[in-house]
Amino acid sequence: MKELNIVLVEPQIPQNTGNIARTCAATGARLHIVKPMGFTIDDKKLKRAGLDYWYLLDITYYENIQEFFEKNEGPFYYFTTKGQHIYSDVEYPDKAYIVFGREDAGLDEKLLYDNPDTCVRVPMIGEARSLNLSNTVALAAYEVLRQWKFPELLVKGQLTKFKWEE
Repeated sequence: MKELNIVLVEPQIPQNTGNIARTCAATGARLHIVKPMGFTIDDKKLKRAGLDYWYLLDITYYENIQEFFEKNEGPFYYFTTKGQHIYSDVEYPDKAYIVFGREDAGLDEKLLYDNPDTCVRVPMIGEARSLNLSNTVALAAYEVLRQWKFPELLVKGQLTKFKWEE
């Protein structure tokens, strides 16, 4: 089974993190959260956004970015508006880590400067600063999973028979 890792560095908005947790739960992706966070993990807004999927979630917390890098080997792909590569042009290998920065500041510039070949961008008009974090994570996760042919995911639904069909 392939492994996708979603990394949130210092998330600030509980609703975004809850939505991202739900995306991870629905796709089987592992969620990594690097502290400090702008909220507490028991925040009602966080729980509400994730609904009842928390039992499906594989989540790990780190005290800081140094601890995260010490405990994980990569490969790492940094989603940033400063990226020089389009996110869908990259081939993501098994055990890829897709890394996202805080909503109000993004990822540290030194990290981006040191890793230009793995900094990727979602195309958008020049006047737009960025997409919502939870939307970007969903878009990125599903691009990786599409490339992998959606392993372990249910790819066909089933309609329910209604009384009027009998």
